[in-house]
Amino acid sequence: MLNERIAEHEAKMGDPDFWNDGQAAQQLIEETNGLKEKRDNFLHLQDGIENLQVTLSLLQEEADSEMQIEFENDLATMTSLLEKYRLEQLLDEPYDQNNAIIEIHPGAGGTESQDWGEMLLRMYTRWAAQHNFEVETADYEAGEEAGIKSVTLLVNGHNAYGYLRSEKGVHRLVRISPFDAAGRRHTSFASVDVMPELDDNTDVDINTDDLRVDVFRSSGAGGQHINKTSSAVRITHLPTGIVVSSQAQRSQLQNRQTAMNMLKSKLYQLEEEHKAEKRAKIQGEQMEIGWGSQIRSYVFHPYTLVKDHRTNFETHDGNAVMDGNLDPFINAYLQWKLSQKNPM
Repeated sequence: MLNERIAEHEAKMGDPDFWNDGQAAQQLIEETNGLKEKRDNFLHLQDGIENLQVTLSLLQEEADSEMQIEFENDLATMTSLLEKYRLEQLLDEPYDQNNAIIEIHPGAGGTESQDWGEMLLRMYTRWAAQHNFEVETADYEAGEEAGIKSVTLLVNGHNAYGYLRSEKGVHRLVRISPFDAAGRRHTSFASVDVMPELDDNTDVDINTDDLRVDVFRSSGAGGQHINKTSSAVRITHLPTGIVVSSQAQRSQLQNRQTAMNMLKSKLYQLEEEHKAEKRAKIQGEQMEIGWGSQIRSYVFHPYTLVKDHRTNFETHDGNAVMDGNLDPFINAYLQWKLSQKNPM
């Protein structure tokens, strides 16, 4: 099946008129590369499993301690690769293969919530590093005493959005506050929004007359890369009130383009949410869309538990989660979404 689709794409790429539409051509090339990568990964796994079977047969015939150690190491590696491959097969939604845009907004609660926002920022940054995704800070507003008031991250890499769409919603923290001299327990909330970065082939109508564009000096995360010129850009979409900002680049033109891409993604997401609301009304469903839906709780006192309220997946290793071990939650979410599509 994969080979057939690759052959079809390569036949189109051999057409003399292939480059007449540059954007469509580039999109087909990227899709073909993705198919080839999926095929090559499958063949690599197939070879690895066959090698394990051969080694296992040799060990059954004659014990060898060095070969046993090598077999166990290879088995652990292959198990990890198989899990990753299986997870990728669940990424079948539109734009799953795209880069992701993450926004983190602490809820009410001042320093406590802002610190929680920064903890989430660290968690996602660590997760991305573990998966070799590139992370860019598009916009960053530091908290007054600690933490963040808001942050926007651009996570670049194949399937970044497909993995991270599981994180959209409200995240709740329960802990003994390090900012409370009395050592009392506090509950904090932060909103995480996740959108796909859209390419030029996705049609989103934006009227320039509906935009207010402001420029300002970049502040940078933690005071880094502070520009002396007003290169940062903030765009307000007047009909919806959506505001996007970018200060990641030194060029005002680049920041404007980044901000426009973010606005495009937000408007696309808003339209999709409106469609979902209409479908829910027609089907008589009760759906919560947006800020008010709590998806996960992180409890660090009086016990340690991180639980996803959609899938009911939970773990008592909260430190590992905060260090970026989100794959079990992502896996459970993708399986849950699959079950929603195909109920028994």
